Amino acid sequence: MRLEGRSLRLAARLAALLIKGTALTLRWEEVGDTQVRQRIAAGKPFILAFWHGRGVMITEAYRRVGGRDIHVLISEHRDGELIAMTLAYWGYSAVRGSTRRAAVKGSRGMLKVALSGRTLAITPDGPRGPREVLQKGVIDLARISGLPIIPVSYSARRAKRFSSWDGFLLPYPGSRIVVTWGEAMEIPRDADPVAQAALQQQLETTMIDLRRQADHLVGRQYD
Repeated sequence: MRLEGRSLRLAARLAALLIKGTALTLRWEEVGDTQVRQRIAAGKPFILAFWHGRGVMITEAYRRVGGRDIHVLISEHRDGELIAMTLAYWGYSAVRGSTRRAAVKGSRGMLKVALSGRTLAITPDGPRGPREVLQKGVIDLARISGLPIIPVSYSARRAKRFSSWDGFLLPYPGSRIVVTWGEAMEIPRDADPVAQAALQQQLETTMIDLRRQADHLVGRQYD
């Protein structure tokens, strides 16, 4: 059943309360968070990149390192409206588009936000995968905007891993959660296609390693 109007708003509010309520019960640990804290404290914007399946707790992880204002690229798929409205309850803004459908519109919106000095967030394997395969859009956005990319992931051993394409991981209340932050990656504006492809592969590998590191630290098996 497609949610609309009041039902959609109610679902978004309930989702926001569920995520926030769960986040408040978790036992948080951060790894490698010094650099991102320093950038936020200095008011230096960046592009936050995380896998689609490890995204539900990133809003709280970002807040915990000092982040407040962020613009998130959200799919124009009908599910995207629910996500966008849920984010609004956290005080975050959505830019509609994706790495696939409506990519041009999304890229233009994100670039406009980037050039205004705001921090952005993107799931570079979304909205429909393949899982943990990095699409080139985040590289193009970083190259044109001049913003560095900071990758992040998380894991919790006591969690529900859904059978969806992205392996969506939702921690159970009271779980220990480990957030792994990567170092900022700069994409030179004059990088040629070969260099861009190499950086794309490097970022994908880094993001997979961060997810695996988080899984290892909580004792969760990873593939």
